[in-house]
Parts: sequence; structure tokens; C-alpha cells
Amino acid sequence: MPRMKLWGRTMRLPRSRIVRVVMGFAFIVMGVVGFLPVVGFWMIPVGLAILSVDSPLARRLRRRAEVWVLRRYNRWKGRDVGSV
Repeated sequence: MPRMKLWGRTMRLPRSRIVRVVMGFAFIVMGVVGFLPVVGFWMIPVGLAILSVDSPLARRLRRRAEVWVLRRYNRWKGRDVGSV
């Protein structure tokens, strides 16, 4: 059974690839209208993470976004690791 680790939590995903892809796109589409009640912008990274299980392009985008966020976070916290 496919699993996904996101924000320190491990979640099980459906076995069917089609269901995972539809679920990932649904999260992204609902995240785009995140200003509405119930749905939110948090759904975009979750949808991207779900799609990254099956799609190399989504995996690449997720990894780039993860590196970008961690670099900004470390710079904000004063732990600028990348500079020499």
C-alpha cells in the first residue's frame, strides 16, 4: 500500500493509481479557490504531494518547493547554512 509522509505524519494512499491522480488534482483545484470556506490554500501542497507518488514532474516541483521553503525558514531563523 502506498504511503506518503507529509509534515511529519505518515498517511496511507489508495492502491489505485487513477484514484491517487484524481485525488491529487482535486486537492490542487480546491486549493486554488482557497479563499472559500472549508477549502484552503493548504490543499495545494497536499495535492502536489499526492501526485508526486506517481508523477516525476510533480515530484520535482514538490522537492524544489520543499528546498525553497526550508531555505527561507532557515534564513528567517538565522541559520543560513548555504552561505560561505
